[in-house]
Amino acid sequence: MAEAVASAGGIAMAASTSATPGQVSAILGFLWVFAAWAYAELLFHRKNAASRKARHSDVNLAVMDNNSVKGEEQTMLLEEGGQAAAAKPVYASFTSQLLRIQRHQVTDKNICLVQQTFLDGPDASSGESFDTESNFGGYLLYFYICDRTNLLGESTKSYSRDLFLFLYFLLIVVAAMTSFKIHQDKSAFTGKSILYLNRHQTEEWKGWMQVLFLMYHYFNAKEIYNAIRVFIAAYVWMTGFGNFSYYYVRKDFSLGRFAQMMWRLNFFVIFCCIVLNNDYTLYYICPMHTLFTLMVYGALGILNKYNEIRSVMAIKFVACFLVVILVWEVPGVFDMVWSPFTFLLGYTDPSKPDLPRLHEWQFRSGLDRYIWIVGMIYAYYHPTVEKWMEKLEEAEARTKLYIKASIVTVSLTAGYLWYEYIYKLDKITYNKYHPYTSWIPITVYICLRNFTQEFRSFSLTLFAWLGKITLETYISQFHIWLRSRVPNGQPKWLLSIIPNYPLLNFMLTTAIYVAVSHRLFELTNTLKIAFVPSRDNKRLSYNFVAGVAISVALYFVSFVLVGIAGY
Repeated sequence: MAEAVASAGGIAMAASTSATPGQVSAILGFLWVFAAWAYAELLFHRKNAASRKARHSDVNLAVMDNNSVKGEEQTMLLEEGGQAAAAKPVYASFTSQLLRIQRHQVTDKNICLVQQTFLDGPDASSGESFDTESNFGGYLLYFYICDRTNLLGESTKSYSRDLFLFLYFLLIVVAAMTSFKIHQDKSAFTGKSILYLNRHQTEEWKGWMQVLFLMYHYFNAKEIYNAIRVFIAAYVWMTGFGNFSYYYVRKDFSLGRFAQMMWRLNFFVIFCCIVLNNDYTLYYICPMHTLFTLMVYGALGILNKYNEIRSVMAIKFVACFLVVILVWEVPGVFDMVWSPFTFLLGYTDPSKPDLPRLHEWQFRSGLDRYIWIVGMIYAYYHPTVEKWMEKLEEAEARTKLYIKASIVTVSLTAGYLWYEYIYKLDKITYNKYHPYTSWIPITVYICLRNFTQEFRSFSLTLFAWLGKITLETYISQFHIWLRSRVPNGQPKWLLSIIPNYPLLNFMLTTAIYVAVSHRLFELTNTLKIAFVPSRDNKRLSYNFVAGVAISVALYFVSFVLVGIAGY
């Protein structure tokens, strides 16, 4: 026991000697939140205790009121010559009620003061909000323990194609048996249940791709590298498709909506960067989706009152392509544009320290530089395709069969040619063709997944559920499923809770990892609702300024403390 305590102390000391001002700021901030949560809980329990006493006193007050009535009746009897003894009148009712109200008001004011101090929403419970923030801090502490200490072990990755395929197809079978669902949603454009590229389908699509993406990392399945590149392109395609659909249809370019989207994409990852001392681009999916979301927002937001004009939209699409060509294809322009943002997007892999700081960002963003525009174009023509599909479903059987057979034949042929001449290339050569060809397998999948009403109407809700938490599972895998051990390190090891039992360890760590990811998804959305109002720009601005002020103050104090400690 003594050795274990000494070892833990050594770990803690080693961690403390390398603490950064950002990490100290996070510790101070979460201690502040935890203290406020404990105080709010104390006030809440006091209020409940006062309420219970008040309910008990109401019973006594009712008895005393009855005694008072009886006293008045006895007095009347005496005035009328009766023999009853005089009763003493009771005056405690008003005093007890006043004290009870006063106690409640004091407690409510204290809770409201704490609530306003920590920027809670007007309709939120302060205790619940503090509990959410404390939970979030606790999970980040778990991240640090798993990845940056030796309290838990690690093991090496190993790949078996048989095991890999067995686990994945087993999951598909289980999903089909337990979560198969047929949907009857009505189209916003036609009013009929066409369900072309519906939300259930795209969430399912994200889910099954994410499972393969994660298994690729866990088992080090290098042979499917090119497929993973296509999956990431599909995610970026959905960024263009989904954001364009929202902004074009809803015409909601409000600050609140924009802030909520940025919160969703970056809140969790920012705290991971601070607590674990990682660069933003280590989690490259987040800056990529942020960039392409901003570009969709800008493309549609600029002169948005003319978006209904087809020629204007054509010009916007062309302008997007020209911007991408200029920045990523013309030598020297990329560095000129992004070098001022090196502090944010720069990344140095400890295993490759000689590469330029912007190399990773150029590589990752460049691979999918065009596909978000393709997603926008598909979203623009989505209503047209849906109306065409409605007419096709109403056509006579022979015509419908001929057209659908032709679509399937063309899709399969295109997919086969892409597979033979592009997909089979080695990873370095494939990456050169990927930006210009990734739309082919995506389009093939869309055609095959939607060519009949029956195919379009069902989804496997297990994969759809996983598709909702892809951001959290992507970020969390680095630290509570895999291990990197050092800042900015790639996760080259597996987290080991049950040593020497790889499958049991896989089962346990995966269960914890998925549960934590889902909980973080809920916490992120709860805090988004509390801190980022969608229709109150004044409160949003106040929250933003207050958040910046608190962050600067915490960082300044932490910087001083770290300097004094001599880290």
